Amino acid sequence: MVLFADLNEQDFSLIHSPIDDLSFPADQVLYTEGEQALGLFTLRKGMVKLVRSTSDGRERIVRVLRPGDVLGLEALATSHYDSEAVALTEVSVCRIPLSVIHNLSANSPRMHMRLMQKWQQALKDADDWLAELNFGTARQRVAGLALKMRDPDAPKTTSFFARDDMGAMLDLKLETVSREISALVRDGALTPLDKQGRRYEISNERLLMD
Repeated sequence: MVLFADLNEQDFSLIHSPIDDLSFPADQVLYTEGEQALGLFTLRKGMVKLVRSTSDGRERIVRVLRPGDVLGLEALATSHYDSEAVALTEVSVCRIPLSVIHNLSANSPRMHMRLMQKWQQALKDADDWLAELNFGTARQRVAGLALKMRDPDAPKTTSFFARDDMGAMLDLKLETVSREISALVRDGALTPLDKQGRRYEISNERLLMD
């Protein structure tokens, strides 16, 4: 439904290859940076991080994808993936062969428009990620991530990841991330919901936005 919601019966007749329904556990790699692309992935359940390696060998998380997002759009132009995709949680995806996408894009104006919309949304999300999470003080970055990772079905609940992952997302040291989370809890902005430090209640949104 992420890509095919607007298609009609004639459009579906153009699909001649199987679309795979796949599941991956947390920390599983879906594809690697520079890998020859087999297809696009639509994310049905869970969250996936996109990771790129810098010239000095460090890894930076460039974006987190959530249900409804499309992974690997760049492969339509280059036939390769430009990031590594890793499951942050258990995920379910559909893998659609590139041949199917190219055929539909060439023959269905509806599919072509849908792809352009998804591409534009991916660019906007990447710009927003950079603008919102990689500038400001350490507290502002951690608070911004808490707001961005709210559960759409329960906006008072947010999810964090391993502290080293968060440091890579926010360009902060692991110790700094831990210190700022503890400060937000101490100040009453967040309330822990588990012992692992992954799920929190946003108990005072105003403090996060200050």
